[in-house]
Amino acid sequence: LNKGVDPVNGLTRENWVESNRVFAEAERERERRGEESMIALLSNAYYDVLDDDGDGTVSVDELKTMMKAFDVPQEAAYTFFEKADTDKSGALERPELVHLFRKFWMEPYDPQWDGVYAYKY
Repeated sequence: LNKGVDPVNGLTRENWVESNRVFAEAERERERRGEESMIALLSNAYYDVLDDDGDGTVSVDELKTMMKAFDVPQEAAYTFFEKADTDKSGALERPELVHLFRKFWMEPYDPQWDGVYAYKY
């Protein structure tokens, strides 16, 4: 019933890594078949929640709210924002968040991104 999640200790690192691998493989298969990206669907859902004021962009303050919800120090929002705001407009647009999520799921692990993806917290 728990599908690999220990009710007391939570998800093991091994199960987390395997889950990410399986998700990435399934995403590659969806791409191959020309199907909708689950990464885009997921990141768009996050974006809709993050864009609290509904202006079509995500600010650092809105991102800090997400960090707080995930029990990550709000200071991490600045690192995340700096990497995600690729056009340096001072606001995150939807494609930038999709790109960052895609990088997380589809590219090999790179420790220099730990602060962006909140691994170090």
